[in-house]
Amino acid sequence: MIWIIFVLPANMAAKRGRSPGIWVLISLVGSPPLAILLLIALGDAPGRQYEEPSDN
Repeated sequence: MIWIIFVLPANMAAKRGRSPGIWVLISLVGSPPLAILLLIALGDAPGRQYEEPSDN
């Protein structure tokens, strides 16, 4: 159950175009809720490419 707390920031980071490993380390050094809040506040990584959904 505890591992879910560290996997959540990693998944959030990956979806936002950020390094999941770094965010797991931030969770370990700081706290998982802090990492989650930081990811929400920072949003997507700069320069991240968005794909338009296809109408097919």
